[in-house]
Amino acid sequence: MSDAKPVRLAPVRKFARRLGLSFAAMVAIVGTALLAGMVGYHSIAHLSWVDSLLNASMILTGMGPVDPMKDTPAKLFASAYALFSGVVFLSAVGVLLSPILHRILHAFHIEDSGR
Repeated sequence: MSDAKPVRLAPVRKFARRLGLSFAAMVAIVGTALLAGMVGYHSIAHLSWVDSLLNASMILTGMGPVDPMKDTPAKLFASAYALFSGVVFLSAVGVLLSPILHRILHAFHIEDSGR
């Protein structure tokens, strides 16, 4: 038996707060990436703001581009944004799931006080 103090799972209210903060962080990450894509598609590919939003959101969610890129700078931006979007998507999922996985792992390490 260890000398460490017994540790309990955080109350549901505290866990819900952590989950809410993780969700807010994920929204901020995805929103920033979406805004960056919109600005890039608008300024480099010369798409309207609505078409820029559509292309950026489709790339960011992994669905693929909507409008074909006509010149080399636009194609290079679209390629870089697609790679960036893959990393953002995986990071956002990690940020969202981290409190859930932490709670699960923490529950496995709580000692049974009845023994």
